[in-house]
Amino acid sequence: MKNYQWYSDQWGEPTRDDRRLFLLLTIGVFQAGLSWKAAAAKKDVFLKNFCDMDFRQVAALFPDDIERIAHDPEMIRNPRKIKAVIKNARAIVKLLEEYDSFADYLWDFVGGVPIIKQYESVEEVGNTLPEATVIARDMKKRGFSFVGPVITCMFLKAAGIIQDQVLI
Repeated sequence: MKNYQWYSDQWGEPTRDDRRLFLLLTIGVFQAGLSWKAAAAKKDVFLKNFCDMDFRQVAALFPDDIERIAHDPEMIRNPRKIKAVIKNARAIVKLLEEYDSFADYLWDFVGGVPIIKQYESVEEVGNTLPEATVIARDMKKRGFSFVGPVITCMFLKAAGIIQDQVLI
């Protein structure tokens, strides 16, 4: 099995698991400027470097941790993206003052039920949606990083919060 197959298998499956959501968001951050396959193939490296996706532990990382992670030869060694993951972990921790979980925050936008978008053909499926843009804007306001409309839309689709149905 290819080392990115897990991502294809996960794609569109609704999840309320905070660690999985943090992992999918991290894939989105590292996917910027790369292919999804390149980012998703680094799952094990992300788990190793980002405390098994425990966002509370990641939120506590220091600048020397960024340096250590950036020197991992298996890692996508972009310091801005590494810092963004830590910043996102801190934003999730801050969310917990208001929500029971990261999942509750995200699912609250859609009333707890996935948004299903129907299309006549695959060509119609877009990489941005108004709903994702609203969520991206709110995430940015709350201190998240690398969460533009495209990354956020792909993240929400991967997490099954937004689902595409092609009616062929």
